[in-house]
Parts: sequence; structure tokens; C-alpha cells
Amino acid sequence: MEIDDERPPASPAESLRLIEQERAAAERGLAAHPMAFFGPWGTAWLVGFGLLFLRFGPDGRVFVPMPPWLPLLGLFALLIAAAAVSGYVAGRAYRHIHGQSATQGRMYGLAWFLAFLGMGTTLPRFADHLPEAEAGLLWGSVAVGLTGALHLAGSAIWRDRWLFALGAWLILINILGTAAGPGWHSLVISVAGGGTMLLLGTALWLHGWRR
Repeated sequence: MEIDDERPPASPAESLRLIEQERAAAERGLAAHPMAFFGPWGTAWLVGFGLLFLRFGPDGRVFVPMPPWLPLLGLFALLIAAAAVSGYVAGRAYRHIHGQSATQGRMYGLAWFLAFLGMGTTLPRFADHLPEAEAGLLWGSVAVGLTGALHLAGSAIWRDRWLFALGAWLILINILGTAAGPGWHSLVISVAGGGTMLLLGTALWLHGWRR
């Protein structure tokens, strides 16, 4: 016997259920995999700031001998790679989105660029007058604090509670790491910052995106 798959829903409740299923499927189709964002950035922070801690530890201690330029080069290279991966994934995931959401996304991306451009062009004015360890702490703490603030702004735009929680967490650990001082700040940001991003991306994948 042939089954008619085109028959209408049996009730309004069934219609609402089917609409919700289609909406959820469409959102999953448009949304980028959470690990495509949190994976590269979490790895960059975990490894990059970890290298800084190993070379420029507390009180000038060197845990792993390496050229002074190597940790900085590694951190910058990882950050650039993370930006490239997440930018590519976002471009593919949201290429069909237009209107207000597309405008919000472009303005938010531009806000990141302008914020870090301003940081990069103004901090040297102050860092040049500080000891090397304190100058490194200034750069790291301002960059992490700015990242946390931009995450909070993004959470307000898209009403994303997880992004808000991440931004607030980054600001909190940045305060704690800065209070602990040079060397310790890098360790805190590496483990509690990069590690949290990886855990959050994995959790969102397992409990949200994949479902």
C-alpha cells in the first residue's frame, strides 16, 4: 500500500511542531560549527600565552630556554591563523544572510579591527616607558580586556548568553592575572582563557549544534 507523505498535519499543534523543526534545521544550516571559532582561538591562546609563560615566567624566570622573539612570533602567528580560519568559516556560513543582520555583522567585525588598531597605535606611547616585564603585562592585559569587552558587546547584539558569559569570564581572569603580575598573567590567560574557549566550543557542539 502506498503511503501519502504529502497529507497535511493532523492538528495545529502538529503544524507548529513541524515549523519548529524546519526552523531549527535552517538555523543549523546557517550556523557555523562552534569549534570553527572557539577551536582556533582557544588553541592560539592556550599555546601562545603558554609559550610566553614558559619563556617570560614570574620574576624573570625562564622555564624553557628559547629565543625571546619566539614566543611572540608564535602567539602572533597563531592569532593570525585563528582569525583567518574563523573569518573564512563565518564568510561561508553567513554568505546568504542579508539585511540588518549582515549590517550588524560587518559593523561588529569593523569594531574589532578599529579597537585593536587603536590599541596597537596608542599603547607604545606608554609601554616604551615601562620595564620590559611590565610593558608585556600592559600589552597582554589590555588586549585580553578589550577582547572580553567586545565579546560582551557581541552578546548584546545577538542576545547570546554564552558569549556574554565568555566575555565576563575573560575580564575576570584578566583582572586576576594582572593583579598576580608579569608571567602569571600569561599562565592564567593560557589555561583559564584558552582552555575555557576549547571547553565551551566542545560543550556547544555536543549539546547544541550537533543536536
